[in-house]
Amino acid sequence: MSSPMFVDKSDCSKHTIFPGVTVSTAAGQEMMLSLAELDPNAEVELHSHPHEQVGMVIEGSARFIVGDEEQVLTPGKMYLIPGGVPHRVIALEDGCKALDIFHPIREDYR
Repeated sequence: MSSPMFVDKSDCSKHTIFPGVTVSTAAGQEMMLSLAELDPNAEVELHSHPHEQVGMVIEGSARFIVGDEEQVLTPGKMYLIPGGVPHRVIALEDGCKALDIFHPIREDYR
């Protein structure tokens, strides 16, 4: 049964944003949840956007570069990316899954 209150991943908008990197998204009125799945050694290339982004690695590991800071994150580790700050992510050999929340909604991910 379909409901606006409960979303199955198969009903999400899905985009390949870089080679080996897909996102599945669901949006409310003012924020968006995105499941990012990175193949082993896949890279989210350096970019920035006006949206605030917060997230948590839920599986695997990846090197996160946010502004001038860099850290390898594993499951349970969280990150905060202010709007306008350049960042990139490189999945390690085990790949990576992360949940991201964006505010405001990223229209390009709808």
